[in-house]
Amino acid sequence: MKISIHFIIISAALLSMTGMVRAQEKEVLRFEEYLGLVGKKNLGYAFQKYNVSMAEASVQTAGMFPDPQLELETTNNGVNKNMGYVYGTSIGWTLEMGGKRKARINLAKNQSELSKIQLQDFFRNLRADASLGYVEALKSKALLEVQQDSYKNILQLAKSDSIRYRLGTISLVTSKQSKLEAASLLNEVYQAESAEQQALTNLSVFLSDLKMTVREVSGDFNAFNRDFNIDDLTIQALNERADLLAAKQNTQVAKSQISLEKANRAIDLGINAGAERHTEATNEIAPSPTVNAVKLGISIPLKFSNRRNAGLKIAEMAYSQAEIEYQQIEQGIRAEVMQAYQQYIATQKQVKQFHNGMLTEAKSILDGITYSYKRGESSILEVLNAQRTYNGIRRDYYQTLADNAAALIELERKAGIWDINF
Repeated sequence: MKISIHFIIISAALLSMTGMVRAQEKEVLRFEEYLGLVGKKNLGYAFQKYNVSMAEASVQTAGMFPDPQLELETTNNGVNKNMGYVYGTSIGWTLEMGGKRKARINLAKNQSELSKIQLQDFFRNLRADASLGYVEALKSKALLEVQQDSYKNILQLAKSDSIRYRLGTISLVTSKQSKLEAASLLNEVYQAESAEQQALTNLSVFLSDLKMTVREVSGDFNAFNRDFNIDDLTIQALNERADLLAAKQNTQVAKSQISLEKANRAIDLGINAGAERHTEATNEIAPSPTVNAVKLGISIPLKFSNRRNAGLKIAEMAYSQAEIEYQQIEQGIRAEVMQAYQQYIATQKQVKQFHNGMLTEAKSILDGITYSYKRGESSILEVLNAQRTYNGIRRDYYQTLADNAAALIELERKAGIWDINF
């Protein structure tokens, strides 16, 4: 019975410890899942979607015919009730001429299409910015690991020096030097932890999720290697960039506005039909029986305002402006793609430089000097300098990897393509 009770207690303790370990583990947010959440939860993107919905609703509004007008009237033919009364009703409607309705619909459809393209362009930039934020968080995590490894190495060395000092193999100054270096590195660990938390918190801007700070990111920096041809990238950008497509669609909107202004100059006709009832007049001077009358009418406005065509001129100037803007954006895209490509090639060369043995050589130098120090053949300053050099190279390595990832993201943003996944 005692064995059974002890077994239960031990099992409960193990389960409790397992639960605590799992509670301390951070949930990993993969990049693909992260981008999916950005598309679903980002408030700015949700805000932009309403522009599309409103533009689509405007198409329905543009196709509406003018509302008819109903008029009711009554007339007293004299002070004396024997003169009779007149009761009338009529309905009027404006008959639009010159294709106004069709012009309004075309303009609304072009504006709706423009809003959809602008939404695509907003998401293009949102996706790239969110990816850059994820890369920054991944870099901060790697730099934190560098600082933690460095601190552990020096801390272990400080503990070893403390034992060696008690044994009398090294001096007190040497022992204090390693302890002081360990304390200094611990401060750098705290700073790196803060930088990582800030990078993770920054992702909450894209997700609108305050719980993002308790998560971790994961990914492989070596997945940012692509081979591109600059001519193909330029053609791709000119065909696919949403902002250029939006500029082109904007010229269609301006052209539709010209058509609407021309249509608005056409004269509309007013049509009305009605009925009247004249009640019986029983006076002695002019008696009359009950009379029912039907009336039809047409009204023609005198559009003296057509002599002033400021609206049409403004629409024509807006179209010319839209064409110039399209050409300007096209030239800017060519330059952006070239610059992004040059930056990506430069970071690729830097990454290859690190892969040619810089990290391995720095680690072997540190290991060799540390081994010599433990044998009393080198000083503590040589060890610390080697450690700092190795730390600096590792930090530069992860910074270069992050720069390379950012350069690829920017290149694909500028080229209007997307295959980022790591």
